[in-house]
Amino acid sequence: MKFEMSNKPLNIFSFSSLTDIVMLLLIFFLLTSQFVVQTGVNVKLPGAKNNEQATPSRLIVSITADERIYIGNQELSLEELAGRIATTKKQLKDANLIIRADKDVNINIVIKTIDAAKGVGIDKFTIETEQVSF
Repeated sequence: MKFEMSNKPLNIFSFSSLTDIVMLLLIFFLLTSQFVVQTGVNVKLPGAKNNEQATPSRLIVSITADERIYIGNQELSLEELAGRIATTKKQLKDANLIIRADKDVNINIVIKTIDAAKGVGIDKFTIETEQVSF
C-alpha cells in the first residue's frame, strides 16, 4: 500500500483558530474593563493627581455649576435630598454615596449634601474627580 505525499501549499485557510482567538480577546476585555456608571448630568469634575477609582454605586448625587442637585437624572431640592437618599439606601446593600460636584460649585452645597446623607445613616462618601497630570 503506497501513500501519496505532496508538498503543495494548502489552498484552504481555516478561520476557526482565528475566531477562537478573537472571542477570547473579547471575553478578556469585557471582564477586565471597568464599567462606570455615568449619569446624564453634565458636570465638570475637579482634577486630582492621585485619583482613586470609585467603587460602583447606584447612589450618585450630582451637583451642577448652577447648584442644581440630581440623583440619577432626577432633579431635587436640598430639602428633598435626605428623603430621597433614605429611600434609595433601603434598596442598596452597600451604602456608599458618590458625590459628583462641579469644580465651580460652592463647597457649602457639598457640605450640606454630606450632612443630609449622614442624617439618614450613610457614613461612606466618595467625591469623584478626574485624573489630571500636573
